Amino acid sequence: MLVQKMAADEVKVLGSWSSPFVLRARIALNIKCVEYEFLEETFVSKSDLLLKSNPVYKKFPVFIHGGRPICESLIIVQYVDEVWASGPAILPSDPYDRPLHDSGLLILMIRAILMADGEEAKKAAALEEANKGLALLEDTFRKCSKGQKFFGGDKIGYLDIALGGFLVWVRVIQILRNVSLIDESKTPNLLKWAQHFSDDAAVKDVLPETQEAIGVC
Repeated sequence: MLVQKMAADEVKVLGSWSSPFVLRARIALNIKCVEYEFLEETFVSKSDLLLKSNPVYKKFPVFIHGGRPICESLIIVQYVDEVWASGPAILPSDPYDRPLHDSGLLILMIRAILMADGEEAKKAAALEEANKGLALLEDTFRKCSKGQKFFGGDKIGYLDIALGGFLVWVRVIQILRNVSLIDESKTPNLLKWAQHFSDDAAVKDVLPETQEAIGVC
């Protein structure tokens, strides 16, 4: 407990409230009950601290612990899980399970639908690919969760964090594009998972409201 208190005094997260990648770091810290300072950044103008902490890519999130910066959202999640090991575990205990925990598919689906402007055929093709991908995620959730609320069981884990930050943008797409992605008829398990994730104490205070996110589009 002494380690956690000392570390909490020196923890900072740099990033935008709307970034799903920043959300990963914030949710992981909330799960571990680690106090941290959140320093708001914008996509247009980056602070001197961010540029100094991530001089090559100049991107957020940047996680600073005891003056040492760490970049890349999932690396931050792993670091938090290992440093504050006394809290609830985030990563799977079996390293064999970790390669399954990849959010790239959902990122590509969101990007494809957002960029499918103009021709209706392109929009339809992007939506079809998204539905195929979500069907795979639905099947993955059914197998991994084994009837429980989250991908890894009864508590939020690594894959939940990796995917969950994008939920608000899935909801934004559904409204702006007038499409149905995660719903009762096609992905009933993912729909329940999304609600459980959004309602969790570690998530609900940092996950952006849908209308708020629409405002930055």
